[in-house]
Amino acid sequence: MASRNVLSVTPGAPEPEALAKAAQVLRSGGLVAFPTETVYGLGADARNPEAVRRIFAAKGRPADNPLIVHVPDIATAQSLVTNWPARAQMLAEAFWPGPLTLLLPKRPEVPDLVTAGLPAVGLRVPAHPVALALLRAAELPVAAPSANPYMGISPTTADHVARGLGDRVDLILDGGPTQVGIESTVLDLTGAVPLVLRPGGVSLEALQRVLPEVRMAAHLEAEGPRLSPGLAKRHYSPQARLHLIEGRGALLSAAQAARDESLALMPLGSPAVDLPGVQVRPMPASPEEYAQQLYATLHDLDAAGATLILAERPPETPDWHAVLDRLTRAAAER
Repeated sequence: MASRNVLSVTPGAPEPEALAKAAQVLRSGGLVAFPTETVYGLGADARNPEAVRRIFAAKGRPADNPLIVHVPDIATAQSLVTNWPARAQMLAEAFWPGPLTLLLPKRPEVPDLVTAGLPAVGLRVPAHPVALALLRAAELPVAAPSANPYMGISPTTADHVARGLGDRVDLILDGGPTQVGIESTVLDLTGAVPLVLRPGGVSLEALQRVLPEVRMAAHLEAEGPRLSPGLAKRHYSPQARLHLIEGRGALLSAAQAARDESLALMPLGSPAVDLPGVQVRPMPASPEEYAQQLYATLHDLDAAGATLILAERPPETPDWHAVLDRLTRAAAER
């Protein structure tokens, strides 16, 4: 990728010179986009309010939407909270590094801007080698939402970041496509019952195998600051309108009725769909593979000029919960 602010790194063994450059940008108050196993993050020094303010400005993100802080290990996470309960230790040992964010009471060193003025901070140790190496090189906690304009499609490649944010980012580390493809699960540990606020890369069932009392939170539409990122009614949205259609027959009927549009279809699994003049992107029947491809597919269809995307709705089963959450928010009315 030819761009002055993009630096390619080897995903499994990032070059020390590139990491040193990115770490210096972070330490000087700049913004670095970097790959995690979920999506690309837009990182800044979490202890520096001015640097954090640049994240909100670059994304056009409202200040009532908290940020997740990325750390290299459990010890660093513990240093940022006032209480590290036994259940946090159990979950961290089971799922870190990985796509799980734990919400815990913050210490004063974490600026209120990071947490939207709320008393708890979301923390996670990412599993991507580039993200971990950058955190270790920078030696500071990094606040990092997804590296895209607010409410847009999350980026799973460095090219998505460059197209969405461009020169608003000081440096983009290109570590190739991400693996999980959707954001981390956010688990609130501040109350008596651990609650999943945002479904994501770790399923409810997996959490309950470690901590049986974990529950899914009720629908959150409270006024004021949101407890977790990813709770806006409309989010992860392509430029094209996205509609979810129940069943293959209804999908084909809706496609026939919309032929005057620049139309794209996202059928689920097989058999194949072939409609002349229509972009067809078959989606995997596995929720993990679907999640991995979802955002990249939406980016591609936007780039190809689609104005209407019809997606066959996946099953309403627990293993599809995170994918359905993203699709439902992406399809919400503008």
